[in-house]
Amino acid sequence: MSSRQAALSLYRRSLKLALDWAVQRHLWRGQAIYIRSLFEANKNITDPRQQRALLKETEKLLDTWKHPDPYIHPTAPGGSKYERNLPVHPAAREPPPPLKY
Repeated sequence: MSSRQAALSLYRRSLKLALDWAVQRHLWRGQAIYIRSLFEANKNITDPRQQRALLKETEKLLDTWKHPDPYIHPTAPGGSKYERNLPVHPAAREPPPPLKY
């Protein structure tokens, strides 16, 4: 993975992690702007060693701030509505055989 892809991945993870801590969007937006400013400040670094150090430092910060009970969208896997209304199995749609007395 290139350093650009790694930085984009960390940026996305940072935004999602911030959303775990502030579920309301108007509170999250300020944090998102701050996170963007941190990534923009280091945008022009070209030294590969320095880039790797920044990526490792960001990984550590994300692990430190990981939420113990992250927000999961209700219809996502692990959410409260996941697989709640599954389609009926085709075999269950057929009527049962008639009863013989």
